[in-house]
Amino acid sequence: MLHRRRFTLAAATLGAASIAVPLWVRAQQAKIEKPKISIAVGGKAAFYYLPLTIAEQLGYFKAEGLDVEISDFAGGARALQAVVGGSADVCSGAYEHTINLQAKNQVFQSFVLQGRAPQIAIGVSTKNMAGYKTIADLKGKKIGVSAPGSSTNMVANLVLSRGGLKASDVSFIGVGVAAGALTALRSGQIDAISNTDPVMTMLEQKGDVKIISDTRTLKGTAEVFGGPMPAACLYAPAEFVQKNPNTCQALANAIVHGLKWLQTAGPGDIIKTVPETYLLGDRALYLASFDKVREAIATDGMVPSEGPKTALAAIASFDTSVKADKIDLGKTYTNEFARRAKERFKA
Repeated sequence: MLHRRRFTLAAATLGAASIAVPLWVRAQQAKIEKPKISIAVGGKAAFYYLPLTIAEQLGYFKAEGLDVEISDFAGGARALQAVVGGSADVCSGAYEHTINLQAKNQVFQSFVLQGRAPQIAIGVSTKNMAGYKTIADLKGKKIGVSAPGSSTNMVANLVLSRGGLKASDVSFIGVGVAAGALTALRSGQIDAISNTDPVMTMLEQKGDVKIISDTRTLKGTAEVFGGPMPAACLYAPAEFVQKNPNTCQALANAIVHGLKWLQTAGPGDIIKTVPETYLLGDRALYLASFDKVREAIATDGMVPSEGPKTALAAIASFDTSVKADKIDLGKTYTNEFARRAKERFKA
């Protein structure tokens, strides 16, 4: 009799629990529409995309039932082309691309944030531009960016415009975000560089560049952009997000799981997790770079409420093709998936 009562009580408790199953659990139980998925990224070795690498290396995508193929490109603009062209499903790229795309009547949506600051610094060559004093000195010079049209290019355009120069006053050269960028600057092929870490810290600590603009910290980002600036995220055509909500939820879960891990990860954990090639031959400088950008990494995958406005104001200030009053920021991002993932992982 006692056994039966215990069983009945347990069954009742289970029944009540099943009614109160959180939304994310039900989303997890729902069928993933596209378990085999391709992600295009522009410069995977950069800290800008560290959450993507962590999710991949620690098996978080697989844990969500996804078979993810990541294709690496020289810069965010190239990765975006892969998604627009249909050779990749999702882009791991800069949030501001969703604004630029909408200006061209293409609706893309960010659904989980990886970075809450652009992590991009601009430096002038101490060899080629030893006498540098103001932005005006960059007129006619060659500036290295990850790839033309990428986030590194966008930040350079913004800084140039505030110094009274137009993008056409300089020459932009794609140098990637790894060893090629270091070589281009050190060999004198370029006069200045707009890039991410670890490249910028390596150049800075060796005395190869003088930093003239820095968004690797939240304070520096606010000084350059006037507010919070959402950076790396996973984004896709809005139609893809609508048709594949469970797939997008699984992707968001994996990224937020990675962000949660990064909140407490020590230097040794990072070194053990990322591929050896990411270190660019110098572990100590790689870790010094990580310390510099750590606060710029998102904590919970959510786009800050003021972030999209900051991004739109920045882009519209130098890009005449983007009309601020014509952009519907609500269509450029959703926090729906990140919110569920945040609740699940207590991020």
